[in-house]
Amino acid sequence: MEDLRKYLTVPEVAKKLDITEEWVRDLIARKEIKAVKIGQWKIRPDDLQEFIESRKNIR
Repeated sequence: MEDLRKYLTVPEVAKKLDITEEWVRDLIARKEIKAVKIGQWKIRPDDLQEFIESRKNIR
């Protein structure tokens, strides 16, 4: 099993992406960012990176 201490919280992800916590929860609800609910939403760093990569403008 993975170390859950490495998972990011909604406030941590919001800060990293410079968006609101509400926006992060909305992205989770729309399944744009993978997350698991363990008391509160938790996001794997790899899943956050995958989300960021999927949003890059590649020309």
